[in-house]
Amino acid sequence: MKKEITLKINGAEYTSEIEPRTLLVHFIRENASLTGTHIGCDTSSCGACTILIDGKSAKSCTILAIQAVGKEIMTVEGMATADGPHPLQEGFKENHGLHCGFCTPGMMLRAKELLEKNPNPTEEEIRWGISGNLCRCTGYNNIVKAIIYAGAKMRGEELPSTEPEFID
Repeated sequence: MKKEITLKINGAEYTSEIEPRTLLVHFIRENASLTGTHIGCDTSSCGACTILIDGKSAKSCTILAIQAVGKEIMTVEGMATADGPHPLQEGFKENHGLHCGFCTPGMMLRAKELLEKNPNPTEEEIRWGISGNLCRCTGYNNIVKAIIYAGAKMRGEELPSTEPEFID
């Protein structure tokens, strides 16, 4: 039996009639047509589907859409503002923090929560903070640099170098 629900995603309301078993990731992609949230593993292992619910990161493949009624949901599409990209989006671009880009939306949202809780994390804290989000392309070094860059920008500090590091 289908049920009509309304979810607030990136400040906009989306109403759809869904099966009660519909996962939030599917509602976001199929009913709200916000395809930045990726489906990776369907087991909560990869983090590609990470979003923010009431400001906390969550893997949307593990949550029923109906459980998100009345909550504020943010996807990667909601990060930029009228002033431009979010500092994390800029940091990933400037520091080459993505290769294929599949993990990037979930990684940025996880990093957003991390920086809101800890505006000046160490490299170790960043690596621990993003450990639930897998990247199969980058080796994480540039992702960490992107988060450090975004943190500095959000704190109004001088931005770290975005020059690539070469290994001899």
